[in-house]
Amino acid sequence: MVHRFGAHSTVASGPLQLVARGAPLGIRLHSDQSPELIAADVQRFALIALEFPKFRDGRSYSYARLLRERYGFKGELRAVGEVLLEQLFFMLRVGFDAFDIQSADPLKDYRTALADFSVWYQPTADGRKTAMQLRRKR
Repeated sequence: MVHRFGAHSTVASGPLQLVARGAPLGIRLHSDQSPELIAADVQRFALIALEFPKFRDGRSYSYARLLRERYGFKGELRAVGEVLLEQLFFMLRVGFDAFDIQSADPLKDYRTALADFSVWYQPTADGRKTAMQLRRKR
């Protein structure tokens, strides 16, 4: 059974009383479900999966950053759905740390995708130095 969170729902008030189990919890948010729906309970989750239903839908990028920076989520943030290799690098930059990659050799594809860039211009949740910060250190 899946519980869809409403504006005033919390995990603790969910019909299954999942918190009482004492086991790690995970949740999958569809791209039309803002992290605001689980903001009061975000620290209860060990895993939050954000869905990329199609290439043109980038809401989960914003949701990932909100979860990391506004709501302080420290657990696993997983990209699921249409996870394209060309986007892995950008997904890392906004806070994703796990990916559901559909390929014959996902680890090889992951490493290849990450080798595409070595310098970053925008500061983000991953804490890497930007090109400007690196230039100032010289």
